[in-house]
Amino acid sequence: MRRRTVTAGSLEEILQATAPAQASEQAAATPAAAPPRREDHGLRTEFEFELPRGYVDDEGTVHRHGTMRLATARDELRPQIDLRVKENPAYLSVVLLSQVITRLGSITDVHAGVVERMYATDVAFLQDFYRRVNSEGHTRAAVTCPHCEGGFEVDLSGGRLGES
Repeated sequence: MRRRTVTAGSLEEILQATAPAQASEQAAATPAAAPPRREDHGLRTEFEFELPRGYVDDEGTVHRHGTMRLATARDELRPQIDLRVKENPAYLSVVLLSQVITRLGSITDVHAGVVERMYATDVAFLQDFYRRVNSEGHTRAAVTCPHCEGGFEVDLSGGRLGES
């Protein structure tokens, strides 16, 4: 009996050679195959927000509404090798926020330069928003009424005061 060794290169060739045959067999078995269904597990991965002041771009347009996605492990690790963060550890939040903000008004390419030019109150809001979304999984905060001392929740993701 003779043994055959399979290397990574030949294994890849075998997988490529057999993949089309398997796909054509499945297509023949189900002529009206429906597109694969995406299962909804109820996990919310993007959260909308409204900045307290707003980002003012070069043309003078104010951008207040945006979207932040959940952070991945890569998002948290990437800033650690960034030279700007190595020189100034406080820059970590700028790099991290620029990676997870997917949209800010009409701006879809949110980079560190955009976050650098935001007002400090907006950056502080985004840092807190990031922490809530990634640690607690929601954007609600428990508050107490200063007049009646009744407790209730508010959604920090946007809306004006007094709106529900």
